[in-house]
Amino acid sequence: MSIHLEPRTMPAPPVERPAISAPPVADNLFDVAVHQFHIAADRLGLDDGMRGILSHCEAELTVSFPVEMDDGSVRMFQGHRVQHNRGPGPTKGGIRYHQDVTLSEVKALAMWMTWKCAVVGLPYGGAKGGVRVDPKGLSLNEVQNLTRRYTSEIMPMIGPNKDIPAPDVNTNAQTMAWIMDTYSMHVGYSVPGVVTGKPIALGGSAGRNEATGRGCVYVIEEACRTTGLNLAGARVVVQGFGNAGATAARLIDELGATVIGVSDSGGGTWNPAGLDLDRVSRHKGATGSVRGYAEGEDISNRELLELPCEILIPAAMEGQIDTDNAHRIQARIIAEAANGPTSPEADEILFDRGITVLPDILANAGGVTVSYFEWVQALQAFPWTESDVNDRLRKIMRDSYRAVQATASEHHVHLRTAAMLLSVRRVAEFTRLRGIYP
Repeated sequence: MSIHLEPRTMPAPPVERPAISAPPVADNLFDVAVHQFHIAADRLGLDDGMRGILSHCEAELTVSFPVEMDDGSVRMFQGHRVQHNRGPGPTKGGIRYHQDVTLSEVKALAMWMTWKCAVVGLPYGGAKGGVRVDPKGLSLNEVQNLTRRYTSEIMPMIGPNKDIPAPDVNTNAQTMAWIMDTYSMHVGYSVPGVVTGKPIALGGSAGRNEATGRGCVYVIEEACRTTGLNLAGARVVVQGFGNAGATAARLIDELGATVIGVSDSGGGTWNPAGLDLDRVSRHKGATGSVRGYAEGEDISNRELLELPCEILIPAAMEGQIDTDNAHRIQARIIAEAANGPTSPEADEILFDRGITVLPDILANAGGVTVSYFEWVQALQAFPWTESDVNDRLRKIMRDSYRAVQATASEHHVHLRTAAMLLSVRRVAEFTRLRGIYP
């Protein structure tokens, strides 16, 4: 096990400010995140000391650990847990299981979580975790063994008032239950507040499973009002028919929009007349993919992004919209239900073309917002109704969108830069007020 800490007492190293006209390639996702930060920092006039603090992650833990397989063999896995900024309060961020997890990716996601929490006004800093594994190749028992061992390895990092994990790619409520139980067994008493996204029976929150997709739709509704787009009848394409994407698709369909295309890791399906989402879900449940749906035409994930539509919802992985395809995107609104789906250079292309991009740190902040609600309920030992959760979520998402939109209009920038201006300013203020210890 190796642990690397960057405490506040260390002097900030010289900051290299990437030129805005030459965004970094997405091979190193953390470079992209830092580049986005510097765009906001330049406009805010942050000094080099503050830039040094906010452009680095405060703590990075990398662990290599063994897991016993069902056949008695032992396999080694590598995982990470990163805390970007602990100024606003406990850190918060999901844990993902994916074969392509890297430390750079986890660091970028942790930084984005800081901005995401700040832009919607939550008292959290950003964190993220991940294990490099394809969980689809493991049995349920092997996933449980991996989860419990990984939890024991990151125990020095997490806690209900320190760092609170949540579900992310290929993890779910059951994963959180195993993490909660492992942590509780180590400390000797039950600690439901150590994670969010738990089963409701263990202190989870009503509305948590749908929160990311629901919050995204709330922001889309506000953006439609601002841009004059009539949501009823609008054509919608969703890349990533998982939890967030499927929820967003269903909810926006209920509002009168027409979902014409969806996809998952196996490919996509589309029908210009609209898809029956219940039938698509049943087909995916039976076959493992939306591809091959009888009433749609198969399409690749890249082709799906370029379909003629009014609203595009990237809800899969990062790095989907880049300089290669940004010129061919036909949507009027792009709502980033995924983290980091658009490269910095593609942002500029889309902005110049008049396409509204609802940035990830705003559009998919519904998940962490309801995670915050769950954490508060755990601390109070007092559950809220689903109606209470959704009403509070709607207010936070709408107010946050309006604040971002007002900032964009004031500074004549696209919404991502506006969201970053708001969030970086808030975190910088936390940092300034707390000072540097000792």
